[in-house]
Amino acid sequence: MNRTPRHHPLRLRRSVLTVPAVNARALAKSATLDCDAIIFDLEDSVLPEKKAEAREALLAHFGALDRAAGREHIIRINPLDGPDGVLDLETALACMPDAVLLPKVSEPQDVLTVADWFSEAGADDGPRLWAMIETAAGLLNLSAIAEVGRTRGGRLDCLVVGLNDLRAETGIADIAGRPFLVPLLLQVVVAARASGLDVIDAVFNDFGDADGLAAECRQGRQMGFDGKMLIHPAQIAPANEAYGVAEAEAAEALAVVAAFEAPENAGKAVVSIAGRMVEKLHADQARRTIARADLINERKKNA
Repeated sequence: MNRTPRHHPLRLRRSVLTVPAVNARALAKSATLDCDAIIFDLEDSVLPEKKAEAREALLAHFGALDRAAGREHIIRINPLDGPDGVLDLETALACMPDAVLLPKVSEPQDVLTVADWFSEAGADDGPRLWAMIETAAGLLNLSAIAEVGRTRGGRLDCLVVGLNDLRAETGIADIAGRPFLVPLLLQVVVAARASGLDVIDAVFNDFGDADGLAAECRQGRQMGFDGKMLIHPAQIAPANEAYGVAEAEAAEALAVVAAFEAPENAGKAVVSIAGRMVEKLHADQARRTIARADLINERKKNA
């Protein structure tokens, strides 16, 4: 069975915290947190009259940023059809984050326009692009949007679900367990995987509801998401745990790899492990699990 190869290295994206770029205290604190990635937001969390101030704050923050900490830094810009979009891109070019998050991506051209802007600015090697899927049109055009990541040099490498905007546009009810949203969430996961992209689940709005967050993180992991977008530091540890690698999971992965590497199984596509038939594709998945566990352990050492 042919599988679309990933076009980027394995990265930890268990916990993706969003921080208002205009909030000086939050910016300073973000450098001390144990999240895998930080989204510095210039869009929804910044009032129109504060956009310029937020851009200046980001320039200063990135100027003093310790990039050796091992986490990803992403800037979420405003839509390009508004007064701040291009100014945000110019700020991102000066800051050079790991990625730029594009809001309300509804069609492939939304991604291509920004990719071309960076190419024309002489920044072919970075930053990467993330796309927010938070509109009905974005859902209808999922496959074509994700395909941009596979066919246009790999600049797009992650999709992020935005349910607050999607609920507002569609009228889908905000119900615990997300029963009416699960089919749509799974569509985003499938589209991302078909083009070798990572995919991040939407925020959980009630940061005081620890049990609700834990349940939604478990649900997202079971659906195949790589991590969760967060709005509060208290949500980091539950997300890291849910999207981490448990000891039993790591042990099983090591057993699968060892079985396929055993001399007596050389050249076999299927082997028996404790009475269970395991295919070679499971060995590939197991190696990825082991690599993920190694990244998590390395992160803990450097924390």
